[in-house]
Amino acid sequence: MTLHAEQVTWSRNGVLVVDGATLHPEPGQTVGLLGPNGSGKSSLLRVLHGLVRPTSGFVTLDGVDLASVGRRHVARSVASVTQHADTEVDITVRDIVRLGRIPHRTALGGGTSADEDAVDSALAHVGLLDQAGRLWHTLSGGERQRAQIARALAQEPRELLLDEPTNHLDVRHQLELLELVCALPVTTVIAIHDLNLAAMYCDVVVVLQEGRVVAAGAPSDVLTADLISEVYGVVASITRDARRGHPVITFSRRE
Repeated sequence: MTLHAEQVTWSRNGVLVVDGATLHPEPGQTVGLLGPNGSGKSSLLRVLHGLVRPTSGFVTLDGVDLASVGRRHVARSVASVTQHADTEVDITVRDIVRLGRIPHRTALGGGTSADEDAVDSALAHVGLLDQAGRLWHTLSGGERQRAQIARALAQEPRELLLDEPTNHLDVRHQLELLELVCALPVTTVIAIHDLNLAAMYCDVVVVLQEGRVVAAGAPSDVLTADLISEVYGVVASITRDARRGHPVITFSRRE
């Protein structure tokens, strides 16, 4: 089992932002949430993480309604990386990553050797072990994203939720980050704007429009010219990558 959403609806301040969404990731899959601005991607991630309760429908973790699962247990199973994680505090990379161990600590607080091992493992996984003593404000955008993923990995989750992790990164760092994410031994749900990156790295894509799931499946099946035109309001042309076979999408604005 894994994290599932069943006919989830959520209204925020009286506005319907998620409308009957169902999501069934398979263990170990990378699932891309696609859709234009305001389509409900970030909102669906918030519902999946249990940060807000759905107006109707339910989210389950291992078949149990998330609303009945304690937050500590959720935090040990599900980790998230948001779009704009930042801090004004003069804190090291290692201290950022240590935050991921909080759900595993006892009521008495302090870290253990197991915590430090988990932090070291997470830092090594994202290639930042030799940067552990650096201060947060000295990191590049790509390094900050990797540090936040390391913090999430230190939680030792089975599920990872990522909200636009490639925003503000150059092309090389976008590719490096997504290659890293796809290699992780977790189930990942990632909200992403770039359709070509989603086609390259996601096992499954789920397309949202006004909070509703309008298509879901393998990128090669879902990302058609007609669907992209309908959802995004652009003219799309689809070719295939000669080496990997995934869709390659080019766009033009409608006249």
